[in-house]
Amino acid sequence: MREVTLSTTPTPEALADLALGDIVYLDGLMYTAREGVYMRALEEKANVPMELPSQSAANFHCSPAARINPDGSFEMGAVTATASFRFAKWLPDWLALSGAKLVIGKGGMRSTDYKEYFVPNGAIYLSTVGYGTGALLGRGVENVEAVHWHEELGLAQAMWVLKCKRMGPFIVASDMQGNCLFERENERISKNLHRVYEGTRPATLKRFGETDDKSEELI
Repeated sequence: MREVTLSTTPTPEALADLALGDIVYLDGLMYTAREGVYMRALEEKANVPMELPSQSAANFHCSPAARINPDGSFEMGAVTATASFRFAKWLPDWLALSGAKLVIGKGGMRSTDYKEYFVPNGAIYLSTVGYGTGALLGRGVENVEAVHWHEELGLAQAMWVLKCKRMGPFIVASDMQGNCLFERENERISKNLHRVYEGTRPATLKRFGETDDKSEELI
């Protein structure tokens, strides 16, 4: 797999050069934004407290394991991603408002979301690689630059601004054409899934999701 170091304010050329499955490390400012930030900015029409996208075009779906000390300083350990599909309904308006070109999170979204929301805004999706990587990603945070709206939204939903150096690894899960890595690999796996079960007994209990048709099995 190819490794790429990418700025959090990437050029269109740098984005176009990315391919599904590339491993990406990020340099620059990244901000966390999820449903609390989306609702405050889009529904309540609050002014976004950053210059977007000039300061950052990287939106991380994340609840950092962090705190604000009494003296105003910050402490941060892990920065574990959260599931992005939960926020898909806000993304068309958020991408248009913020100019975000990189959306980072866990698990991805529907392939139609990439084609309908990401492609028109010139954005791609980066996925975390597996579970339990919060401490690993935290090593890529050089500094907490600011925390916005923490009094209104709480620490988990606040807009954290992180200065990053080689933060990752992330994997390119959608490209500029809206192609989806997970969808592509699922198709490849499904073609050979029946081979995994060769010689096994038929389903016995017929529980929910248990079927002898492995193309329909819930995994």
